[in-house]
Amino acid sequence: MTLDASVAVRRGSLDLQLDLTVADGEVLAVLGPNGAGKSTVLRVLAGLLRPDGGSVAVDGEPWDDVPAGTHLPAHRRALGVVFQDALLFPHLSVGENVAFGLRTRGMPRRTRHEAAAAWLERVGLEGLADVRPAQLSGGQAQRAALARALVGDPALLLLDEPLSALDARTRLVVRAELRRHLAAFGGSTVLVTHDPVDAMALADRVVVVEHGRAVQTGTPAEVSRRPRTDYVARLVGLSLLAGTGTGGVVRLDAGGEVAVAEDVHGPVFAAVRPESVALYLSRPDGSPRNVWPATLVGATPHGVTVRCELAGEVPLVADVTATAFAELGLAPGSQVWATVKASEVAVYAR
Repeated sequence: MTLDASVAVRRGSLDLQLDLTVADGEVLAVLGPNGAGKSTVLRVLAGLLRPDGGSVAVDGEPWDDVPAGTHLPAHRRALGVVFQDALLFPHLSVGENVAFGLRTRGMPRRTRHEAAAAWLERVGLEGLADVRPAQLSGGQAQRAALARALVGDPALLLLDEPLSALDARTRLVVRAELRRHLAAFGGSTVLVTHDPVDAMALADRVVVVEHGRAVQTGTPAEVSRRPRTDYVARLVGLSLLAGTGTGGVVRLDAGGEVAVAEDVHGPVFAAVRPESVALYLSRPDGSPRNVWPATLVGATPHGVTVRCELAGEVPLVADVTATAFAELGLAPGSQVWATVKASEVAVYAR
């Protein structure tokens, strides 16, 4: 493993205990809500914050070892960092910004400028070496920041919410470009984000952090398909219902029952996708296995659909088309009936 870290930090109400390992060429996303400890982890890895316990080693070299009293300062760590707001030096040209790290390492001027020019071409900024950062768009600034981070061939690349300051359209383009560059990067990458789309699109593996602890680890597909906390479920758009399986029924811990298509036993999660929930103004005809009365407590436009939050015996999230939402005359406070096919309920062990 290029990165092997076991970090303990206590700051105010935050009690962070987190182990991270990242292999050469691997991208690990640290995903979690605000205050979970994501940025604290990044600051420790970057050498900007001394951990209270544990260790950080890269390529076998100790960067932090609290018991041994080791702490390698940030400028001596073989790393590159891309921040949320690019943070280019405004008084330097774009080319000088990219070459800055090489300059601090004593590289000859001509060599570092050639390296910077090559990287500017790789990120699509050829011809802009002499302009100032203020003349760049947001997407161009982030490309320059990425070039600055990678030009020194670091062992570890840290990405701190690198796309969150971009508008939606630019974000799509830069995300695709970033994915291409990460695929070619031979070192380890740690991406800190609260955006599940960035994590799922860029990472090989995801660690979900809540309240300073890792609550779930796996590939993006595994985490999105089988969330283990309500936070993760909401991120990926699922309703997560904890209960106990008895045959073809899951009796929920909070009350109510959900019929499922398989024989299950013991503590389980039942997960329902928003598109699997149908809404009616009156109890539907026939005998659907899952039908519950509910109250619409929130409605948010979500692309071409409206995402509806439902309160009741079985709390759910439903996606309905904008047309159907209008035809049903739905509004917060509306009383509805929600149905879900048993075959549309995913069940897995807790």
